[in-house]
Amino acid sequence: MRFLNHMTFGQYIPTESLIHRLDPRCKILATTLLLTGIFLADHAVVYILWGVALIVLAGASKLPIRMVLGSARPVLILVLFTGLLHLFFTDGTPLVSVGPLVITREGIRLAAAMSFRLVFLVLFASFLTLTTSPMELADGIESLFSPLVRFGFPAHELAMMMTISLRFIPTLLDETDRIMKAQIARGAMLDQGNFFRRLQSFLPVLIPLFVIVFQRAEDLAVAMESRCYKGGSGRTRMNPLCWKNSDSFALLGVALGIVLVECADRNLSWFVTPLL
Repeated sequence: MRFLNHMTFGQYIPTESLIHRLDPRCKILATTLLLTGIFLADHAVVYILWGVALIVLAGASKLPIRMVLGSARPVLILVLFTGLLHLFFTDGTPLVSVGPLVITREGIRLAAAMSFRLVFLVLFASFLTLTTSPMELADGIESLFSPLVRFGFPAHELAMMMTISLRFIPTLLDETDRIMKAQIARGAMLDQGNFFRRLQSFLPVLIPLFVIVFQRAEDLAVAMESRCYKGGSGRTRMNPLCWKNSDSFALLGVALGIVLVECADRNLSWFVTPLL
């Protein structure tokens, strides 16, 4: 339950910061550029630069660095699993042998690179949800994909589905925490026993959680239909999007920073062995 209480992925934290005041389309494009730059990183020194950029963004958005780092908790198991796969099943120069498993030099490099990539991808992507409200995020996604509407692309439907999904993450976490507390109060032992025993004990939590999910989805659909909700063309907005000069400068700064980091990454190839 402590794990659920400290999970911040998908939540919006309203503060008065420069990042919060940016246009959502600027933040979506900047996040896409940042994720692309992380995929292109090859050296450990470059990941240190990405760590510095993460601290700078946390300071500019006035978010506690501990809260930002907490958004990576849901993927720690995936990071560990991916790292172990690359560590033991990558061919190369053998270093340590543990029974049938062999740890190679190339496996260590690849495991470290993939682990850093996954963690930084989640951390930088979390800035988008932490600094952008679900309504602004939906308007930004719909505006960016609006040129594809003439080709039959469902821009509004896609934006609405993504926004509702992000909006339901904190709600589902709260419902899960409430159900777990109710089961523990009835004598359920959710934190005891081996791994398979714990999975079996979570069945009384998953069944009511699925019931609540479908009930909330139906209530949301009925509420939208009763208010004659109709998206797409002709829909008015309370706060229309407005691209300002600060958005252009911020996006240009992010692009320039990624170019500088990639230039440093390419120059390091002459002196340092890449992780990949």
